[in-house]
Amino acid sequence: MSMIFFACVVRVRDGLPLSASTDFYHTQDFLECRRRLKTLGLRLAQYPGRGSAEGRDFSIHFSSSGDVACMAICSRQCPAAMAFCFLETLWWEFTASYDTTCIGLASRPYAFLEFDSIIQKIKWHFNCVSSSQMKNSLEKIQEELEFQPPVALTVEDTDVANGMMNGHLPRHLEPAPNFRMEPVTALGILSLILNIMCAALNLIRGVHLAEHSLQVAHEEIGNILAFLIPFVACIFQGPRSRFFWLDQTSR
Repeated sequence: MSMIFFACVVRVRDGLPLSASTDFYHTQDFLECRRRLKTLGLRLAQYPGRGSAEGRDFSIHFSSSGDVACMAICSRQCPAAMAFCFLETLWWEFTASYDTTCIGLASRPYAFLEFDSIIQKIKWHFNCVSSSQMKNSLEKIQEELEFQPPVALTVEDTDVANGMMNGHLPRHLEPAPNFRMEPVTALGILSLILNIMCAALNLIRGVHLAEHSLQVAHEEIGNILAFLIPFVACIFQGPRSRFFWLDQTSR
């Protein structure tokens, strides 16, 4: 009977999955446990080296050292010593296969997917070999667990709402202010008409002066600009009062 159902290797600092076993069990409880394992993987830096989260039918165990952590989903009947012995073996195999530079530079999930064959081999060994054949290894792990017990979590503890990862508290968002368009007043219409008239007058006078003065003296450019600049200013000022005013209101 299988006791270890799923295993993965993740990077501790950001929870990036580096490799994982590819056999899946499609029961609802298992899929829910997989989701919780993924969430827990994002928070491993908050916990000590070993920990367990007990669920109804499955348990999640993790063991981390340095920048690499190994995680597993096991049946509730799987002894903790066996689960952590499996994770320790997996950790040694992975760190022996890949150096810290490769692990640190990994930028996409499951960058070491080829390690799956080794995960499967180790998983098969622990599921199929009797406990008596692993007696020495299990006794050593059991002594370590008694001396320093793993952190105990409930499966519900692994559920963290969005925005609370890595200790961040959720932000209370305030509704954005609403903007209402109000019709322009009579004063605004009058201002618009006057701006248009002034702009037209300055444009006519500037063009007329340019026709007679531009060829006479270079100094007359200043006189032309004296009319053209107010014309441009009127053009930019007019749209401000054209049709609507923005009024910020809170509802």
